[in-house]
Amino acid sequence: MSWLKRAREVADRVHPAGLLYSTYEQRLLAELDRDRLPEHVAVLADGNRRWARLNAPGRPLEVGYRAGAEKLKQFVEWCDEVGIGIVTLWVLSTENLTRDAAAVGPLLGVIEELFTDLAVTGRWRIRLVGDASLLPESMQCALAAGEMAGAGSHGMTVNIAIAYGGRHELRDAVRKLLATEAEKGTSLAELADTLEIEDIAGHLYTAGQPDPDLIIRTSGEQRLSGFLMWQSAHSEFYFCEALWPDFRRVDFLRALRSYASRERRYGR
Repeated sequence: MSWLKRAREVADRVHPAGLLYSTYEQRLLAELDRDRLPEHVAVLADGNRRWARLNAPGRPLEVGYRAGAEKLKQFVEWCDEVGIGIVTLWVLSTENLTRDAAAVGPLLGVIEELFTDLAVTGRWRIRLVGDASLLPESMQCALAAGEMAGAGSHGMTVNIAIAYGGRHELRDAVRKLLATEAEKGTSLAELADTLEIEDIAGHLYTAGQPDPDLIIRTSGEQRLSGFLMWQSAHSEFYFCEALWPDFRRVDFLRALRSYASRERRYGR
């Protein structure tokens, strides 16, 4: 932790507003119903570029990416602290990759550092969720190494959605399903007669994991933008006005409180 960051944290605690938030955080934490917490939390960490334009005008957008990455690290810590089992962080969509190379390059660098930093702690199982083939080869190697570094961890699972798109995922799932069945000698007619929902779910990027119970999106946007299209059928949603780098632990605890107060019907 840099001296500047440490100084800011101390100042926040000493400042009356910081003390107030700290007290409020502790109250929210104490009031959480631990039996009604989500098992899987997913987040659309939106608003990094807008944050950079507002807080660092004239400076590269990378400032916002790095601020967002630091907040993602904090978010993972917060989830671990309250006992969340699985966290999914969407950091790069397939659409993001169509931006100008000068804008995408720095973002890819920040994402690779984030993935590696979380993996080298050895505390969590870090998994890539997305189409790695769309990424530079050197980045693919770094992400694969990160996954291996945390493979033996018994801690929380952290999915990092990179080069992820909901329609892209469904296309890949169907392709994998068809290829698997073809290897077995199953004809298309036979597959059409026997195909079940679970067969498709078993080929998603998140296969084997429970669907997200709670999906959080920041920056005031109230849409999923294709995030976990299949998995979010019965998810609860929480939308927050804060730009992602400004998302606070208080906001996270409020999201958990909101989730715990809801009656989940699963479409029934």
